[in-house]
Amino acid sequence: MAIDPDFLDELDRFDAALDRETAAVRQGEQQSPRVGEGLTFSDYRRYSPGDDTRLVDWKLFARTEEYYIKQFEEERNLTVHVLLDSSASMDYGDGESHKFEYAAKIGLGFCYLTAEEHNDFRFSTMDERSERLDTGRSNRGEVLGLIDQVNDLRPEGEADFETVLEAYADRIRSRSLVVVLTDCLDEPERIESGVSALARNEVDVLLVRVMAPDERDPDVVGDALFADPESETTRRSYFSQSLADTYRSRLDAHVDEVNERVTALGGDHVLVDTGDEYFDSFASVWLG
Repeated sequence: MAIDPDFLDELDRFDAALDRETAAVRQGEQQSPRVGEGLTFSDYRRYSPGDDTRLVDWKLFARTEEYYIKQFEEERNLTVHVLLDSSASMDYGDGESHKFEYAAKIGLGFCYLTAEEHNDFRFSTMDERSERLDTGRSNRGEVLGLIDQVNDLRPEGEADFETVLEAYADRIRSRSLVVVLTDCLDEPERIESGVSALARNEVDVLLVRVMAPDERDPDVVGDALFADPESETTRRSYFSQSLADTYRSRLDAHVDEVNERVTALGGDHVLVDTGDEYFDSFASVWLG
């Protein structure tokens, strides 16, 4: 893998741009509806030169003609759990369209902005089981360390959504958002079973399905050898136009069925094309 940590600086500018854009409409600070700000109002103090004027309480000024600054205290009341599919099928795509790398950047971006919002995060990979990679610090240094770890990983093995998500659900002890980044190459009912185990109590589930452009529209003509990266089985077939149409129809049906099952459980399902610009995809996931 080759994830460049510089994308975190771009995330800062991206987040600031969202703040400005939303402030113009709502006169308020942009918050992700998925994460929230993680700050609670504490008290007022008099304005001092150099203070952020955005924190001035203008309604209080209208009553008192005095400038007061709102003070807040951190409230880490939400934990964001990122589960990144590291099975062999995620090792697909070229360059910035590589599924595992693209999904990892979305997950790492979630962790980074979650920490900026003064909330906690957990970051794990999953195939036949889940493996936690973070150390619980929930800060920028933690995210940088995670980037190094992810860059050393090579996706392999098979994904077992039902078993892994059910086991992970048993370890959640607080109000949480669980972000699952995967290509969803499993039976819809098994994905539903795993999501169902997560979507209980105060747990929200966001299933982010990553798909490479060649998966949606295979650039294959004629006789071809298809390989399953997880089971390593192969199948030779003549990829005609009619077979391509059948493939797309079955893929669309799978996407729709997974979407219906996840949303019926109260979860969110977002389809991400790795051929799209990263920050466009991140915005669609972060903002909902």
